[in-house]
Amino acid sequence: MLNQILDVKGLETRFRTDEGIVHAVNGVSFTVDEGETIGIVGESGCGKSVTMLSVLRLIPTPPGMIAGGTAEFYGQDLLKLQEEEMRHIRGAQISMIFQDPMTSLNPVLTIGKQLTEPMLLHLNMTQEKADEKAAELLEMVGISGASERLKDYPHQFSGGMRQRVMIAMALSCNPKVLIADEPTTALDVTIQAQFIDLVKRLQKNLGMAIIWITHDLGVIAGLAKRMMVMYGGSFIEEADVKELYANPQHPYTIGLLGSLPRLDGKHSERLVSIDGLPPVLYEPPTSCPFAPRCEFVIDKCLKENPILEEFSPKHRVACWVDISTGRSR
Repeated sequence: MLNQILDVKGLETRFRTDEGIVHAVNGVSFTVDEGETIGIVGESGCGKSVTMLSVLRLIPTPPGMIAGGTAEFYGQDLLKLQEEEMRHIRGAQISMIFQDPMTSLNPVLTIGKQLTEPMLLHLNMTQEKADEKAAELLEMVGISGASERLKDYPHQFSGGMRQRVMIAMALSCNPKVLIADEPTTALDVTIQAQFIDLVKRLQKNLGMAIIWITHDLGVIAGLAKRMMVMYGGSFIEEADVKELYANPQHPYTIGLLGSLPRLDGKHSERLVSIDGLPPVLYEPPTSCPFAPRCEFVIDKCLKENPILEEFSPKHRVACWVDISTGRSR
């Protein structure tokens, strides 16, 4: 049986703006087991990145604030640790690949300097040993001539190579959890496929858990075992990937899957779109945040916000409506 390494419960994050307080994450709960890959999907602005930045305590304060919840990593609540203690967790035990490889690397420092810094900090390596390990990491992620490339600067690497450098940096201290925040967004399709194959191979060799954040359901299909769909700062559906793709139960998930082109010829009609705009949550949601855009909406949706409840074993959904009948559950 796999051991649970991360257990997040009731996470709430807010941002103070000139227009009011935005309730970006609202009572999110999830778990991660050793060695598993989970996907978090949803449209831009739904709270995917903020959720994981909150877990790592990387939310800028102010204007951000973690307003509630717990995030236990091997039984230790990350949200209650001192900042110095968190520095020994970030990068060493939980690493993150950020969205944009073009801006994630410091343009005035060599690749070698940026790769060796976490090893010098967390593993107490000598500079010589750190340089050797950095070269090994670059070779491992498919960058040839690694020893010489350590002397180069980020602008001397292509976008795909910078993303590989970011992977090498994230893996430099052999983390237990790797958070990948839309890492393929800036890459072309061919490089995306190579990147995903690389991550899967490295996970198999290193045994780490992966949390993959994306709005691309096609990427998740070939990568994750379990998937969580996010909307309006909350998880609205969770299931194994195969189950969720075959039997989606939330109207928003159905809309997401309907917007994907298919190559098997099963759906020849036009791709669907979801009318309306995502909510701006200046108040905690007291009704279903998807209700204004939902074709299945009933009166209860406008009065009460549903919570994730079991639909079938390992499949949970936050919806008041049985979509097969259009009636209340």
